[in-house]
Amino acid sequence: MKQKRNLNYSIHKKKGIRRKRILTGSIILSLVLILCICFLIVQPSYHEKEPAVSATNIFQITDIPEYTGSPYIEINNNQPSFSDKNLTKEVFEYYSDFDDLRRCGTAFANVGPETMPQEERGPIGEVHPSGWQVANYHDLIEGNYLYNRCHLIAFSLTGENANEKNLITGTRYLNTEGMQPFELKVLDYVRASGNHVLYRVTPVFEGDNLVASGVEMEALSVEDRGAGISFHIYAYNVQPGVVIDYRTGDNKPDPDYDRKERDEESYEPAEETTGQREKLENGSEGTSEADDQEGTYILNTNTHRFHHPSCDSVADMMEKNKTISTESLEKIIEGGYQPSGRCKP
Repeated sequence: MKQKRNLNYSIHKKKGIRRKRILTGSIILSLVLILCICFLIVQPSYHEKEPAVSATNIFQITDIPEYTGSPYIEINNNQPSFSDKNLTKEVFEYYSDFDDLRRCGTAFANVGPETMPQEERGPIGEVHPSGWQVANYHDLIEGNYLYNRCHLIAFSLTGENANEKNLITGTRYLNTEGMQPFELKVLDYVRASGNHVLYRVTPVFEGDNLVASGVEMEALSVEDRGAGISFHIYAYNVQPGVVIDYRTGDNKPDPDYDRKERDEESYEPAEETTGQREKLENGSEGTSEADDQEGTYILNTNTHRFHHPSCDSVADMMEKNKTISTESLEKIIEGGYQPSGRCKP
């Protein structure tokens, strides 16, 4: 009888130990599940994902030279500062929160065919970035207005249009001469290759200024590790002919601006007669001896246009802005220059 009780006790003890183990295992499993759920809840989506590398600190605004005529300069030897852990084919977009002055911060994305807009661009007039003002310079600026609502990451790359965290007060010059050439390079590359490009733009504000002094732009193609796209530049938020108060956005005409430097911006060539057109197409007439100096062009370092040596615009240039180049057209255009509207080299 005593032996039977001992056996029952032993069986009960084993069952108790088994129940404790099961209970302990259930508690541990429950805790793991709770932690996993909490992690998934707080984990941001790719659209909100913090960049693995924050805005670069390679340079300070005090290190940037004064604007001297070029819409942008290369920084960090034109090398972007992304790390290997940034190299992903998975698309994402990140737009910084406003600071205390409601100024935009870094916009960072991995753009690809998947991020391209699927609908037409809509209005953005309701967005008023920091320092925004309406200023009309119809006799000076193509498009009339000094300021544009400049996308940090172009609409053509991500489809982000009226996102106020992606729009700054930028000059027409910054928009079209500083940023657009690089946006188009990335756009053309993605369309042609189907690859992805890490793309980061950081507006640079000095002190408590409401208008950015310029923007830092970086890009690196992912699949070919920069063979297709790789740049790191600073584009100036300036407008030739206008003095800007970056603290507020106030502005006025620059009394020292030489209007001759703008000759091609507003020049409309006279309509060609049938005879002139035939001569030009046949190549028998219509070019001067200077034009026949194949591979020789005159660069205007202020307007970033290039001309035939015989172009009327060359005579209007200030000597300090005149440079002779014997490079190929391809090299000149890669350097950020556009053909003259007068002589159309």
